Amino acid sequence: MISSDIMTGKAAFMASLLFLFALFTSNLRITDAQIGVCYGMMGNNLPSPREVVNLYRANNIKRMRLYDPNQAALEALRNSDIELMLGVPNVDLQSLANNADAARQWVQRNVLNYYPSVNIKYIAVGNEVNPVGENREHSPYVLWAIRNVYRAIRAGRLHDQIKVSTAISMRLVGTSYPPSKGSFRDDVRSYLDPIIRYLVSANAPLLANIYPYFAYIYSDGRISQQYALFTAPNVVVQDGSRGYQNLFDAMLDSVHAALDNTRIGYVKVVVAESGWPSDGAFAATYDNARTYLDNLIRHVNRGTPMRPGPTETYVFAMFDENQKNPELEKHFGLFYPNMQKKYPFGFGA
Repeated sequence: MISSDIMTGKAAFMASLLFLFALFTSNLRITDAQIGVCYGMMGNNLPSPREVVNLYRANNIKRMRLYDPNQAALEALRNSDIELMLGVPNVDLQSLANNADAARQWVQRNVLNYYPSVNIKYIAVGNEVNPVGENREHSPYVLWAIRNVYRAIRAGRLHDQIKVSTAISMRLVGTSYPPSKGSFRDDVRSYLDPIIRYLVSANAPLLANIYPYFAYIYSDGRISQQYALFTAPNVVVQDGSRGYQNLFDAMLDSVHAALDNTRIGYVKVVVAESGWPSDGAFAATYDNARTYLDNLIRHVNRGTPMRPGPTETYVFAMFDENQKNPELEKHFGLFYPNMQKKYPFGFGA
């Protein structure tokens, strides 16, 4: 006969195992959900929004970035449980910045009319606005558009559920090597610092578009393809106690450091775009794109040397878009327009 003490010990042991298993599977579900996919619509041969939402769900893609408040897409997203990053196009920034009532109407029409049946998580007010770049005409309006949209969200008591931010490109980073010395360009600080102060006060993340592909092709041979594709066998960049084996981590940590080095306050970073083209330019091949995407999807659960832990990341893009230019911009899709997978990827169970 087995003693009651042994039975009690076995029961406690089994209970501990069950607890650890539950914790493990819970963590798996959390990390599986770190990847989203950007849904661009610049194609004349793309499936309907409802078909696209069904495609997201069929492939366990739990997060979507939408670049403008397309009403058909928002309707299709109702009760889908897909988390949404909703974009305010750059062309709308001036009206929302100059007219608080226009911002309230925008929020009512595109957010309050859909939430919570559409699981809106972020509003990206503007995309890659550069105060010293080609779209500089939009830069005076970004901060005030953010503030007016935020106030409208706060008036609806949703500011803890829906975070208002903007998406930047790496062109605003002046120093990125080594990553710990990351800093924003001096000539964009007057534009960025007030936005960062807002992000700190609103507890909102900065959205950053990070493309190792472009850093690699414009590096004049200083960056290896292996480093850009996550395939380097060893550490490539040693930055104090931190070792970098891939360019994605180094670029992302340079943004983390740039934020920290402003000394304004802590801001989380969400990677709002990252991808690799399969055609149309140097190193834009099917094999390279497949390698980058597969490694990116698996890698983001680990975090970076500076910020361990899962990194919320949105892959660019859902489809090849035949109305984009230049040519390589047409070839970032995970799917062909006929909804067939371009690559044999997976997003977890």
